Amino acid sequence: MTKTELINSIADKANCTKKDAGAALEATLAAIQEALENGEKVSITGFGTFEVRERGEKTCINPRTKEKMVCAPCKAPAFKAGRALKDAVNK
Repeated sequence: MTKTELINSIADKANCTKKDAGAALEATLAAIQEALENGEKVSITGFGTFEVRERGEKTCINPRTKEKMVCAPCKAPAFKAGRALKDAVNK
């Protein structure tokens, strides 16, 4: 599903215009992104949890030269599905 298809689906289910649904989706995504940038978790009961996870330094191999190199530690966004979402997908 693309972002446009998601906006159309939200508009149909919420009985609102596509413009309003698009604005709501943009606001939701911006709020989640801002919380993650601040190091906060975003928990949506029944859906899942968005969080930032630390990735440590690791040794990588350059596929072109086969040379070993060290990849720097970084932060990565992660999503853990909630029980209700897992159950719905596994029906």
